Amino acid sequence: MAGERALDIDITVEAGAWPPETELETLVHRAVAAAFAELTPSRTGHSELSVVFSDDRGIQALNADWRGKDKPTNVLSFPAFPPSDVAVLPPMLGDIVLAAETVAREAELEKKPLENHITHLVIHGLLHLLGLDHETDQEAEAMEAVERAALARLAIPDPYA
Repeated sequence: MAGERALDIDITVEAGAWPPETELETLVHRAVAAAFAELTPSRTGHSELSVVFSDDRGIQALNADWRGKDKPTNVLSFPAFPPSDVAVLPPMLGDIVLAAETVAREAELEKKPLENHITHLVIHGLLHLLGLDHETDQEAEAMEAVERAALARLAIPDPYA
């Protein structure tokens, strides 16, 4: 990554019908770079990120265990360290997990390319690891603004339009 930031990204295809791993790697790296380009202040340092491509069954188990919600969801984020406003990245950001069936179903319902939806969800998950959230309207507006700008960098239409 550019500047004084280095991010090692580990990608695992655990389960589900996903595009080829090489395509997923490209999508993840582009999504992460676009998200970091939109963050103010810029984060520096060396860190690690894990992105797991799973299925509805796998993510449902995680959602039940960690959030008490016994149902699948599109993406979950698990920070390795408590998010902070410090401009230096922690040694490990954490894990982003996506569910194949839910992601594919949402892309189809919203009539958007699967690759665009995956990219959006990786950005969304990464922003959670960096401390952004959408619990309040104000938080949601701020987080969505970063998502929109990062996606625009990749010529991906606004998912909230």
